[in-house]
Amino acid sequence: MKHMLLSATMLATLALTGVPALAQSPAPTLDGAKPLVVGHRGAAGYRPDHTLESYKLAIEMGVDFIEPDLVSTKDGVLVARHEPMMGGTTDVSTRPEFAARKTVKKIDGIDTNDWFASDFTLAEIKTLRAKQPFDDRDQSHNGKYEIPTLQQVIDLAKSESARTGRTIGIYPEVKHSTFHAALGLAIEDKLLDQLKAAGWSEKSSPVIIQSFETANLKYLRGKTQLRLSQLVDADDVDKDGGIVLAAPFDRPYDFVVTGDKRTFKDLLTPEGLKEIKTYADIVAPWKPYLLAAKQTVGEDGKPKDINGDGKIDEQDRVLIAPTNVVRDAHAVGLFVHTWTFRGEPKRLASNYKGDPVAEYKPYFDLGIDGLFSDFPDHAVKARGAK
Repeated sequence: MKHMLLSATMLATLALTGVPALAQSPAPTLDGAKPLVVGHRGAAGYRPDHTLESYKLAIEMGVDFIEPDLVSTKDGVLVARHEPMMGGTTDVSTRPEFAARKTVKKIDGIDTNDWFASDFTLAEIKTLRAKQPFDDRDQSHNGKYEIPTLQQVIDLAKSESARTGRTIGIYPEVKHSTFHAALGLAIEDKLLDQLKAAGWSEKSSPVIIQSFETANLKYLRGKTQLRLSQLVDADDVDKDGGIVLAAPFDRPYDFVVTGDKRTFKDLLTPEGLKEIKTYADIVAPWKPYLLAAKQTVGEDGKPKDINGDGKIDEQDRVLIAPTNVVRDAHAVGLFVHTWTFRGEPKRLASNYKGDPVAEYKPYFDLGIDGLFSDFPDHAVKARGAK
């Protein structure tokens, strides 16, 4: 990725404040509107992912959209789970009646040993309870909340829109499209049918459909006017802040299936962005593609422990110059949404000095059109202060 050069004025600002001034004034969004705030899996920093309680909390915090990741049950019902695998986000591993359901399936070409939603009926999944997948987050809500269906999420968005007097949208992600299609449980048409029944089928509807794969988005573009978002993934960031690609996070899985050698990085070139514009309205890269941080290396060649806590993590990285991705995407008419903002100090670059609200400003300055946050209250506060 090519980086923009920082001017002497910007460098001086960086030296004084610790956070680079990415423009003389915040860059505009593509349409001039304020950036959208999406509650990532609801308010995932505070409640177990993809539960009605998590979504409700995100709405109370002021989000514009809530995000249900969608997988299919054995009987073809769309439910909200981060992955088809349920071991990390539910209590299924503690349920002796389901012990024999643990099995190995290939997910994006990787053998994965877990309990899969596609092996459970909706009635069985409704007996499970959600849990917080991050060990360092509040575990007190584990075991309290059920797994919602897409229809329940739609109903919640509508009822909360009526209650609050503001439109609450949904931003569903089609999870592992190729995997579900191979099982005869394709998600796309079922999703469109439910959205149409809800009265949502126009570009102006409060719905955005997202996917890491491309073929299903191209299929959807031929079936709907709803807004579509191309997600762009990666595996990691190296010591210099460069994007690291490794399977299965190196390319859309439909590229693997068809033998397309392009990677996620290729999607963010000017040529790749032009192609995305032919079938999607939004490109949604992982945020280090826009602005990343690097390690500071000492004389011994080892990463410096900047904050002296005896650990090397995000707090020991410093921001580098931003890329041109937002500018290039806007140039071809694509909106840019980015993810995921996580507020814990250990997940924040040193420039932010442990303040999660500060992390949003440089991304707003770049002109992003939307973002996903585990802590929606931080995002809404930052947007209001920009």
